Amino acid sequence: MNTLFKALNDPTRREILELLKDKDLNAGEIAEQFNMSKPSISHHLDLLKQAELVVAIKKGQFIEYSLNMTVMDEVLAWILQFKPEVQISKVEIAPNKL
Repeated sequence: MNTLFKALNDPTRREILELLKDKDLNAGEIAEQFNMSKPSISHHLDLLKQAELVVAIKKGQFIEYSLNMTVMDEVLAWILQFKPEVQISKVEIAPNKL
């Protein structure tokens, strides 16, 4: 879990995740969106892979990255366990107000 939060702590890695929510991208396509070196992007992608937030699949000569939704769902479920349950009270509406 520490690896996961370390990966999410960086704004560049969060932005990479936002890019991948729309479609799968290769490292070059991701790097085009940033003003930093390709080795730096590769480092960010490696940390995201270690945290299992992204999956890397080799397609021809490129490696395509996609979100690992299973881990995203697990993290969300874990975080939501801390949210207190809200009870919605039944509100009566007078018939003439409809």
